Amino acid sequence: MPPPPSNGGGDSTPDPLYEPLLQPSVHPPSLRKPEKICIDGILQKYCGEFGSWQLRHFVLTSLAWALEAFHTMVMIFADREPDWRCSAGSPRCEASSAASTGICSLQPGSWEWTEGSWSSTAAEWGLVCGEKYKVGLVQALFFGGCMIGAGVFGHLSDSFLGRKGSLSVVCILNAIFGCLTALSPNYWIYCLLRILTGFSTGGVGLCAFVLATEPIGPSKRGAAGMSTFYFFSCGIALLSGIAYVFRSWRALYVASSIPSLLFLVFVLPFISESPRWYLVRGKINEAMKIVRIIAKSNNRQIPDGVILALDEEVNEDHTTNGGVPHKGEEKDGVDDKEAVSGSLIDVVRSPTTRIRLILTVAINFLCSIVYYGISLNVVNLDTNLYLNVLLNAVAEMPAFTITALLLDRFGRKPLAIGTQWFSGLFCLIGALVPLHGVWKVVRMVCGVLGIFGMAGTYNLLFIYTAELFPTVVRNAALGCAAQAAQMGAILAPLVVVTGGWWPFAVFAISAIWGGLLAFYLPETLNRPLYDTMAGMEGGEGRLVTV
Repeated sequence: MPPPPSNGGGDSTPDPLYEPLLQPSVHPPSLRKPEKICIDGILQKYCGEFGSWQLRHFVLTSLAWALEAFHTMVMIFADREPDWRCSAGSPRCEASSAASTGICSLQPGSWEWTEGSWSSTAAEWGLVCGEKYKVGLVQALFFGGCMIGAGVFGHLSDSFLGRKGSLSVVCILNAIFGCLTALSPNYWIYCLLRILTGFSTGGVGLCAFVLATEPIGPSKRGAAGMSTFYFFSCGIALLSGIAYVFRSWRALYVASSIPSLLFLVFVLPFISESPRWYLVRGKINEAMKIVRIIAKSNNRQIPDGVILALDEEVNEDHTTNGGVPHKGEEKDGVDDKEAVSGSLIDVVRSPTTRIRLILTVAINFLCSIVYYGISLNVVNLDTNLYLNVLLNAVAEMPAFTITALLLDRFGRKPLAIGTQWFSGLFCLIGALVPLHGVWKVVRMVCGVLGIFGMAGTYNLLFIYTAELFPTVVRNAALGCAAQAAQMGAILAPLVVVTGGWWPFAVFAISAIWGGLLAFYLPETLNRPLYDTMAGMEGGEGRLVTV
């Protein structure tokens, strides 16, 4: 076919009469059907699952775990019973056999605290002998506050306050209540302030864990989630050094509360809100901004026409839409939508999640009795308290490493069962061995191995629980599990004070029972992290049919 004639005059422009009537169909980007993709999909396909952005965000957010360790474990040092000695010129004290057994049978004034009455609450307010139960009471009240706070902030972080907003609030409250505790004029005001501190502390680790792990891809989320607990153990180890320097319990409360304020000022401004929370709240533009920042920081690029969507929307497109765009979708696919919400009522109503909630609550309760029970036994050892706390914190870290390495190889369920039974076995041995002679060393080793196994379980449960529930109710479900754990923590000191072989027997039964209950949970390895209840039910239903 000859070329179309020109207009003459050397102009090579074709004559309009010879131009084809139908131009090639080139749709502008605005008219193309957008690619709807969920958070996990966009992380795997375009952003990178764990790049430089996720690493920085993960480290900064997980620093909050050290704050929780400060406010929780400070009771070991602040409420301790310090050393005492006979007062000068008290021959009755020095001659009494009670000087080698305790102070309860000595006359007031015949003895004195070695470090002074300012060294601990027990020394200042006389929480010894017949008043010793008050030490356990204030510790139980603190964990009671944690239980309430975990539920409240679990709900708030899933609803209007968000993950970052909730973390900001709890840091402010921790700094305020912690410093006010140092000014307590008497025991009962001290109890009240410890309840309030527990209320805010209960939401710290919960919000930090979800905020740190939600922007991470599914294949890296398990190992990263396990790594958050290194920060908690490092916080305990650091606290032992702080307590060694600040021997006054009032100064110690101030020193352990100031880091919450520093975190609020110097760390939180550099932490982003979770794109998953933005997505379920209907704020698609904000969610897209964050994932684009993640992609850019990881040297990746999200192509035009890619839109974040809830998993239930993606499922509908694949199953019911047949590839045909919805009405109005051709114009713009990034308009904000109505928020999708959920609550514990939805969890209980759904057959899929109801049994999961019951099992995770029961397992967290049992594991907490074992973990905190063995941890609190450190005050019963006749050795250096500061060194013991440091060694216990360091001893937990190998458990995190081993569990993280095996997490994606064997799955969540086998590890949850195996670590609990490992702990239960050594607790059972500790309950059966005699209480004297060289067997004391055997019991100590059993306690170390028991907490080694339970440390892996206790922290694995955060990852497991987070993956068992969709985004709209994830923090609420984690809050329920955390509340159950705090109930176990409340009971743990009561078990410890019984003494003898009984505590180890209770720990063994709790660990073995928890492992049995884990048999009824589904495996979540390589399964998607669902956004909505409908998305989970649809996704789980397809897996069952397959």
